Amino acid sequence: MSVPVAPRRWPFLGHTPSMLRKRFEFTSSLRDRGEIVKVYLGPKPAYFVTSPRLVHRVLVTEGAHFRKGAMFDKFRPYLGEGLLLSDGAFHRRQRRLIQPAFHRDRIARYAETMAAAAEELVAPWRPGEVRVVDEDAQSLAVTVVGRALFSTAMGERVIEEVRRSVFVVIKQGMVRALSPNFVEKLPVPGNRRFDEATARMRAVVLEVIASWRAGGVDHGDLLSTLLLAQDEETGAGMTDQQTYDEVLTLLTAGIETTALALAWVFHEIGRHPEVERRLHAEVDEVLGGRPVTFADLPRLVWTARVVNEVLRTYPIWILMRRATEEVVLDGVRLAPGTEVIVSPHALHFDPRSFDDPGRFDPDRWSPERAATVPRGAFVPFGAGARQCVGNVFAQTELVIAVATVAARWRLVPVPDEPVRVRFTSAPYPGRMPMTAVPRHP
Repeated sequence: MSVPVAPRRWPFLGHTPSMLRKRFEFTSSLRDRGEIVKVYLGPKPAYFVTSPRLVHRVLVTEGAHFRKGAMFDKFRPYLGEGLLLSDGAFHRRQRRLIQPAFHRDRIARYAETMAAAAEELVAPWRPGEVRVVDEDAQSLAVTVVGRALFSTAMGERVIEEVRRSVFVVIKQGMVRALSPNFVEKLPVPGNRRFDEATARMRAVVLEVIASWRAGGVDHGDLLSTLLLAQDEETGAGMTDQQTYDEVLTLLTAGIETTALALAWVFHEIGRHPEVERRLHAEVDEVLGGRPVTFADLPRLVWTARVVNEVLRTYPIWILMRRATEEVVLDGVRLAPGTEVIVSPHALHFDPRSFDDPGRFDPDRWSPERAATVPRGAFVPFGAGARQCVGNVFAQTELVIAVATVAARWRLVPVPDEPVRVRFTSAPYPGRMPMTAVPRHP
């Protein structure tokens, strides 16, 4: 079968607005060439899948025949065999061991941590104060994930180190992932900061693991769940290294997604008065001035739709898979080792799946309209067996944080200070100043 071939130029690097437009235009334009398109990563061919139907096959129905692709190989030196990168039987074992940490009853307990952290965030705000919202969102995400993982006094030391180092690891790690191999060996400041940050985080996380081993007490946190987990077949638990890999995976994946989404939520609320009005009406009706609880979530319908629309509007640019055995997609034979690329960004802005995709419209997530979205068209957390294990945790945290802030404050954009997007694989806002205005003076 003849496969359409895209232009050879693949715009991986560059963060200027014009370069970002070229990235998005390139990946979005591929849908006009067909559902599966050959592209070149330098001299190496790969296949770009553009339709929700084939994306669902790659991620779900044929997911067992793929592993994480080339983009993720460069994360292995510091994420090891954590759930994000492991494969095959080992990945299935680790997911079985970790999954209980994200059951509904555990999420309900974490919700208390989420609400308390959000209340602490807004408590010192003052009327008319300009908040740098992206920094506030990062701080909250670190606090929530850190406290969920480490509930002991020693855990506070880990949280402070995570606050200091995790975004260096995330950002510089993505630069490495999208750069030629030689870049990570250059004696440049970014590489030094990355190496120092990973070394500090490794030392403090292994220290708290050793402390837990010595005490052996279940503190009800994620770390206890990881260290107490035992394989049903062998009775074996995780080694210190395996636990470390999973902890670092949960820290990096759990913090980045939530921090970015939360910042963009308040950006979009500030730009859309009607969205803000409906949000405030809902939190006033549901909460009545009291703190949000896990039991309130089913009634925070509009808040959840706003969160979903932000997850659609600000997804990662691409993700990759590598075939582990021959797979045939619509007559195209993919040999073992073939790289397959999916663009959540292109999928989320495909007008065939979403009416007027450039418009911020939380109502597209009403039950009637959401039911028309094809499988594979909305993948903010991936899909299938490789779907992010913490997706419900993240969505719960976002709804609780948004409701907590919106119940007490409006965040108003600062005039003449436009927010720009800085993109590696995920959409980072440039500095996002917003003025805190009390809703109930």
